[in-house]
Amino acid sequence: MTEDKDRKNLVLSGLEPLIITPNSVFVNVGERTNVTGSRKFLRLIKEEKYDEALDIARQQVEGGAQIIDINMDEGMLDGVQAMTKFLNLIASEPDISRVPIMIDSSKWEIIEAGLKVVQGKSVVNSISLKEGEEAFIHHAKLIKRYGAAAIVMAFDEVGQADTYERRIEICRRSYDILVHKVQFPPQDIIFDLNIFPVATGMEEHRLNALDFFRGTKWVRENLPHAHISGGVSNVSFSFRGNDVVREAMHSVFLYHAIQSGMTMGIVNPEMLSIYDDIPKDLLEYVEDVILNRREDATERLLDFAENVKGDLKNTEKAIQEWRSGTIQERLTHSLVKGIDEFIETDIEEARLAASKPIEVIEINLMAGMNVVGDLFGSGKMFLPQVVKSARVMKKAVAYLLPYIEAEKDGSSSSAGKILMATVKGDVHDIGKNIVAVVLACNNYEIVDLGVMVAPEKIIAAAIEHKVDIIGLSGLITPSLDEMVYLAKELDRQDIKIPIMIGGATTSRAHTAVKIAPQYRETVIHVNDASRAVTVAGSLLNSDKKIYASTIRAEYDAFRETFLSRSKDKNFLTIEQARQNKLQLDWSQFEAVTPNTIGAKTIAVELEELVPYIDWTPFFGSWELYGKYPAILTDEVVGEQATALFADAQQMLQQLLSEKWLQAKGVYGIFPANQVNDDDIELYDEHGNVLETFLTLRQQAQKTKGAPNIALSDFIAPKNEGKPDYMGAFCVTTGFGVDAKAKAFEEQLDDYNSILIKALGDRFAEAFAEYLHEKVRKEIWGYASDENLSNQDLIQEEYKGIRPAPGYPACPDHLEKTTIWKLLDVEKKIGVSLTESMAMWPASSVSGYYFGNPESKYFGLGKIKEDQVANYAKRRNISTEKATKWLSPNIAD
Repeated sequence: MTEDKDRKNLVLSGLEPLIITPNSVFVNVGERTNVTGSRKFLRLIKEEKYDEALDIARQQVEGGAQIIDINMDEGMLDGVQAMTKFLNLIASEPDISRVPIMIDSSKWEIIEAGLKVVQGKSVVNSISLKEGEEAFIHHAKLIKRYGAAAIVMAFDEVGQADTYERRIEICRRSYDILVHKVQFPPQDIIFDLNIFPVATGMEEHRLNALDFFRGTKWVRENLPHAHISGGVSNVSFSFRGNDVVREAMHSVFLYHAIQSGMTMGIVNPEMLSIYDDIPKDLLEYVEDVILNRREDATERLLDFAENVKGDLKNTEKAIQEWRSGTIQERLTHSLVKGIDEFIETDIEEARLAASKPIEVIEINLMAGMNVVGDLFGSGKMFLPQVVKSARVMKKAVAYLLPYIEAEKDGSSSSAGKILMATVKGDVHDIGKNIVAVVLACNNYEIVDLGVMVAPEKIIAAAIEHKVDIIGLSGLITPSLDEMVYLAKELDRQDIKIPIMIGGATTSRAHTAVKIAPQYRETVIHVNDASRAVTVAGSLLNSDKKIYASTIRAEYDAFRETFLSRSKDKNFLTIEQARQNKLQLDWSQFEAVTPNTIGAKTIAVELEELVPYIDWTPFFGSWELYGKYPAILTDEVVGEQATALFADAQQMLQQLLSEKWLQAKGVYGIFPANQVNDDDIELYDEHGNVLETFLTLRQQAQKTKGAPNIALSDFIAPKNEGKPDYMGAFCVTTGFGVDAKAKAFEEQLDDYNSILIKALGDRFAEAFAEYLHEKVRKEIWGYASDENLSNQDLIQEEYKGIRPAPGYPACPDHLEKTTIWKLLDVEKKIGVSLTESMAMWPASSVSGYYFGNPESKYFGLGKIKEDQVANYAKRRNISTEKATKWLSPNIAD
């Protein structure tokens, strides 16, 4: 009998074995049981319709999948529970469980949960060196113990392999660790060498397919018995919308990848041509691109693609086809595609055919927007597309309004009237505006009061306009108290209008525990724009009383559970926490003397900030979630992310060339020492105290040896007699944003209004990153030899930190006032603070600079009343006022 260590073949199994030899045909992995790749599967799992979810798995197997990939990575799912339950259910379905399972997750706890219950020999997708060798070895040992094979990503501590050289470097290192340190069976190693798009128009992408082939061949020749996998559809991403070309690209890529030694992969059989059936001219153009055979390969394929049957781009032929449809078909097409070129022509035709102008809105336009709503609700359209649809809708309505007014009959049946407002003291409105657009697209009439709206104004407008729902938005923590106050006022005045709560700092927990008890009417938290439509419909439909009582019962139960927790369990007193402070060895500490002391202003050309932009949050503001640049090739949102990114790049170039925005800032580095454990004094050149920053200390009981940290711990104590330093800053790129946004809104263009605000925010964050680098390398100079990439900066690989008031380490927004006094911020750069400590203009960032090499980001967590009282005394304010500002962090 052959010993296991000499076995050459990869053997996987469900109820039946799957033996993969070097000569096996390509193994296809079914991916539709993946919550990140299938909205239908995600919905079924969320709704716990496991029988229907099993049907999807069954269809995958019946469709020829030899392995099924199962992924439960979604923020609102209990991934461990979902993976465990689904795999247990599969085990009782012989027609599904006959094939092996690929347990797919980015979270180790979900992978391990799957490994504990899966039957047969499975595949883990995936592990990599991204988090370092220690974690890689730990995970590999456990996978080996559970008896599974492993997908190993070509990814290390530096990043994802995107060249031939990087692929072989990471694969060689991973293989050596697995085989020689872990004794992992080499035939159970499956490398994912990263399939990237070709024909993107970017020079660095020309070799993406060839490097994959070369890397595959190298692995098969140099890493005995290892296998190769990958997601094939990524290669054709540039041609999304042109299925004919995409199918040919998949077929050509697979043909050459399999010849190079690719063993298995994820490919949709419905998006795959037969290689020999590809028309010779198309085959030539596609292979020129895949194999990089010509300098002009991309341009030739793009030109050819315009004439290929099945292309969905707006070529003349395509335009003629959709323009020949009925008036309703044309209007629906314009709305769905966000095309406003023909909208006035079509609206005029519809108006002439209607008995009254209002009917064009109520019949034609709403029919089109219903299609938009259905597509958005089913995950076939994404937020940027919906906002573009709204732009077309607004232009259509604007054309019709004079005709409607002339008839003196503006009555229209809407789904309801909703008041939207960002609460008093808060200046952020991107999220609110997006929700308003989505609701308007679903036939809701919106009364938008804007930002910094006082409660009295909200109540008066709600009564005046007879609204059906009040929508409140807030981004900063003081906004939460404004919402509580408004709920109390509505209740006191016996107003009975349901409230929808949204915004970055809001949560279901805060809504249930703090706001809902103050108001007898319904209060409900809405966590994203797509859910707002469903919630609004439920609040207003014929079953609204049942819905309202259900929500109240849910929130009552949540609140009771939340408040029943022991108040004193697992917390230290503030004195005990200080005794357990972070102890640094100050005897060995010598602070780097800054090259510049005191406050200075800075102005920067926007072009200098572009390389520092972190694009990942930009996509998140449009509810497209994923890391940049990987999001551009994401199976679910990649197409829309790419289109949105292209629009952003176009606007970015215009705002740079026309100088729409200004980037200006103020910063300062000052001598500093820690005093009284939790405070930091800043001095002038003569040693006089300029200002004192107050910090808050963690009070939760820590594991043995772990300290209770405050930011002051990173500054040398005064009694040590050691000089130290601390900095502060405020930067803005917001001047000019509002004017441009307003100009777009006046043109009925919400899409570009939101886009400029999002870009303003990105530039402000980029400016903060740029200035922090300048401080580290030049102004303070404690890291003068630093050489980090933008990705390193995003991942905070630098020495020192720049925490900001209002964020986890220092959640007290009142500390901004100290920064403003220290740096004379408003006088020097014009950025002001609202009464709720929001910065105006909104595209602004402020914070501190700590240079100690031991400094790190952390979360304060919950604190107790004794620290709140102590903090109030140090700040010389009432305990009630301190409680108001710190309430989100006070333990109940």
